[in-house]
Amino acid sequence: MSRTVIVPGRFNGPPSSGNGGFSAGSLVDAAGLAPMRATVQLRKPPPLDTPMDVTRDDGWVLASHAGEVVMRARESEGEPDLVPPVGLEEARAAEATYAGLTSHPFPTCVVCGTDRAPGDGLRVFPGRVEAAEGRARVAATWTPEEVSVPLTWAALDCIGAWAGDLGERHLVLGSMTATYLEVPTAGRAHVVMGGDRGTEGRKTFTASTLYRDDGRAVATAEHVWFAVDPADFG
Repeated sequence: MSRTVIVPGRFNGPPSSGNGGFSAGSLVDAAGLAPMRATVQLRKPPPLDTPMDVTRDDGWVLASHAGEVVMRARESEGEPDLVPPVGLEEARAAEATYAGLTSHPFPTCVVCGTDRAPGDGLRVFPGRVEAAEGRARVAATWTPEEVSVPLTWAALDCIGAWAGDLGERHLVLGSMTATYLEVPTAGRAHVVMGGDRGTEGRKTFTASTLYRDDGRAVATAEHVWFAVDPADFG
């Protein structure tokens, strides 16, 4: 197990902190939990370019900075919640309706930020598609230039918020549980699906699934988001 984990400055969500999915995946990778099903809880905004000490305590793997726990991770039980897919061309067409193109709380986010150039950000831009099983869905495409656990967790992250109520209130990731089914393929187009799972007070619940272009599921995640004031995450 790595003794420290660092989120490089490029992989921000809000401008001054790490993207939640990338940060969570970095801890899972450092802890040796991948490719098992794992849950990560984010206690504080993950700092950028800052070593976080990785330790174990009572079944959890902790990432801490300045004596405070930033994130904690552990193996998780349960079955993955797959969001039903759409085809690659439908997902590409949906990207033109991405709500973040007109209004985005964090436009420099490495995953879904509109200010990130191709090759710099993942540019996962989800747009609405037909609901399935009575639940709202969004879809986008992603062609990974490289493959890693943190990047896969990142690709599964923001699309959940856009499937939920991010258009109505600002959300940050509180916890994420992800399941690897197989490793994504670098240079191959994938479809990323997000699904709404309801709200409860400040909490929004969502799911996401990453599919190969032939429709085979690669990885899936469930999220809990918290409504925040974006000014607190500048």
